[in-house]
Amino acid sequence: MNRLKQIIKKINFLKVAEVILSVLIIFAPLAVSAQLNKNFQCDPSSGLNCQATSVNGLIRTVINWMLGIAFGVAVLFLIIGGFWYITSAGNEETAEKGKGTAINAIIGIVIIILSYVIITVVSGLVANPNSTNAP
Repeated sequence: MNRLKQIIKKINFLKVAEVILSVLIIFAPLAVSAQLNKNFQCDPSSGLNCQATSVNGLIRTVINWMLGIAFGVAVLFLIIGGFWYITSAGNEETAEKGKGTAINAIIGIVIIILSYVIITVVSGLVANPNSTNAP
């Protein structure tokens, strides 16, 4: 019994939760895609988005949502960093903290934009492998 308590103390439950959440996020689009394909027949005249019912379209939609959320968080940190920098009132430590936060947020925004471009090009090539033009 004492050995079991020691093992439980060594387990980092936050890391376990992160792994479980990561696995769920990775496999969720596949489960949703299977459900969409089962319930809806893709007919463009019905107004359904046929792109979103394919696995490629579903994964692209999920990634676009994630990038949108990440962009919002990066903009929030840019605002926070700017606020810290402006309100530092001569305090060098707070000014450097705000400046660092703003610079890191700008780097994050650039990475998010580049990620969107890369995902758009790659998904266009995967969807239309014979096409020389990406969407």
